[in-house]
Formats: sequence, structure tokens, C-alpha cells
Amino acid sequence: MTTHEPLLPPLAFGDLQGCLTPFRELLAKAAPSPSTPLWFAGDLINRGPESLETLREVIALGERGVAVLGNHDLHLLSVSAGIRKSKKGDTIDDILNAPDAEDLLHWVRHRPIAHYDNGMLMVHAGVLPQWDLDLTMELAYDLEKALRRENWKETLAGLYGNEPNRWSKDLKGIDRLRVTCSALTRMRFCNRDGVMDFSSSGGLDSAPPGFMPWFDVPERKTADITVVFGHWAALGLTLRENLIGLDSGCVWGEKLSAVRLESDPAERVLTQVPCTSCRASSG
Repeated sequence: MTTHEPLLPPLAFGDLQGCLTPFRELLAKAAPSPSTPLWFAGDLINRGPESLETLREVIALGERGVAVLGNHDLHLLSVSAGIRKSKKGDTIDDILNAPDAEDLLHWVRHRPIAHYDNGMLMVHAGVLPQWDLDLTMELAYDLEKALRRENWKETLAGLYGNEPNRWSKDLKGIDRLRVTCSALTRMRFCNRDGVMDFSSSGGLDSAPPGFMPWFDVPERKTADITVVFGHWAALGLTLRENLIGLDSGCVWGEKLSAVRLESDPAERVLTQVPCTSCRASSG
């Protein structure tokens, strides 16, 4: 009779953004078992000094590594497709010029937009308050499928823009995909009706009048599950019973954070390392 080892709780990392040395240091410090799943809350690359090497390191994890797509990962795909131009401060040229760039970009394009396992939902940015778990995963899956089709460049080009800025079940086609992408990869603030604001990327005190962090909207429909996210460096590490915000500003010279995702919040373990060697140039 074969016995199955109990599944180990994942170790979830904040935005790596090409900061390979802190990632290696954090992995060594947290010292997970070789069978521990490693989760990444998006933005594996860009702004840090070693985007190509960081991407290769995560790809080499195989099925052990689960990474959701972040806005910087989508930016990489857009630049590769000629949809967007590189910005000042981007560090993605090494990926675009790599001999196996096509394989690397194919891997990035086939990452999930949302990942759910064992009572934990991981997205890059946030979840609209009107979405429950089932709807969130359905919308994410639709976007994933669209980005994996042969006409993915056309879809990706249509994802840019701030309108529509709120969910409606009547949305169809590219508008529906764009709202999904905006919420899951870009959102920070919204109002009680789920109208998203894209003007502010600051901390909690920078909310426009009438707006609040997406996770503080009353009666949010994912409040009963633990949501793990990154994206919001100015927010910093945020640990609540059902909320884990992991972007602690590594690429800005702050810290890289990882949390062991025990189902009991009291048993979750935070590990951090300083990122003084990985400060992005502004841009």
C-alpha cells in the first residue's frame, strides 16, 4: 500500500522583479523542503538587474513553481510583440535578446492569471469586491485562454486602457477581458461599487476621495478566503487573517518577503531579506 505524504503549505514570494540575489538568499533563509510548492505573486522580472537570470531560475523549478502574471510580465510580452515600447528603467532587453527568447516568452505567456489551492487565492494585484472565488477563477481562465491562442497579440493590445473601469456581467469580448486584466494585475484602489482608480500608486493615505484599498471594501465577496497578492510596494508587507500582501519593495532597495501559507494564520511564518543590492533606477 502506498502512503501519500501530506501536502506541504506553499511558500509564497513577493514581486522578484529581477532581483536574483535576494531571491536566492531568501530561499536559503526560509529553507523549505524540496517538495514545498513555491508561489510567486507576479512581476518576476523588470526594474531589477537580473531579469533574465531570475526568469530562468523560476522556470527551472518546473511544476514546483507557480507564478501568476503581473503587469510587468505582461509588459514584457507587449514589448516583444511590438505593442508597447520599452520604458526608462526597464531591464528586459536581456530576455528579448536571449537566444531562446521565444521559449522564455512562451513560458511567460502560459502562466495563470489567478491560482487557487487549499483555501488560498493568489493574484498579482487584487480582486474586485463583486467577484466571488468562482467568478474570479472563471474570468481569469477566460483571459488565460485568450492569451494562449494564436491571435494573442491582438488580445494583448486590447487589454490596455482604463475603461471600462468597473465590472458588469453584461460586458463581453475585449471589454470583459480588459476589466479582468485591470483588476487582477493593476488595481489598488476602488470604491464601494467596484469602480477602479488607476491614478494613485501610493500608500493607504493616497486613496482618492471615496476610494479605498480593494481589500477594505465592505462585503467583499472573497473576504472568506485568504487572498495572496503583490504589486503594491507603497503598501508594504500586509499580513491579516485572510489577506497577505507580499510586495515589500525589494526592487526599491527595501526587503524581499516570503510567507509560509499555513491554513491557520497564527502558524504562518514570515521570512525577509534586505535588498540593498537591488535598487532600480527611477523611471
